[in-house]
Amino acid sequence: MRQLRNLFLVLGLILPGMALAHGPSRQKVTVTTEVAAEPAAVWEVIGNFHDMGWHPAVFETQGEAGNQIDSTRVVVLGEAGGPTINELLYKHDPVKMTYSYRIEDVAVEVLPVTNYSSHLTVKPLDGGGSLIEWRGAFYRGYPNNDPPEELNDEAAIAAVTAIYEAGMAELVERFGAP
Repeated sequence: MRQLRNLFLVLGLILPGMALAHGPSRQKVTVTTEVAAEPAAVWEVIGNFHDMGWHPAVFETQGEAGNQIDSTRVVVLGEAGGPTINELLYKHDPVKMTYSYRIEDVAVEVLPVTNYSSHLTVKPLDGGGSLIEWRGAFYRGYPNNDPPEELNDEAAIAAVTAIYEAGMAELVERFGAP
């Protein structure tokens, strides 16, 4: 009985410390918007992995292999010679109007995340129009404990949310609200 009590005492001392010792948690962001255009028209604009010309932050998208799985793209931000994000397409379903990709390489000064994956989907709305959903999952830019402010969870969530919201605002501008 004494050994069992000692075991519980040791576990009681160790377990709380272990809970504090874990690294960052995976963060998730989902942004949706509704537009007046039918899904096929929206998909025509956003469904090509190699064309992000619809996003106001993107100067150009470079890449080959179209919408084939394992196709890569380089997203150039802002202006010619601007910062880049290298991404890989791992799912593309034009029938369901969805694709999924992940970031292969980005400087945390450009986007303060690591292990980022994202899904972009268009769905029909009852009565006409479309629902666009952009969701992502990622870890903060600093993988260890005690991150600097610009690489913490809040900075990562804010940066991804801002990207998604800017893209959605542009699509509402282009297609109109329902």
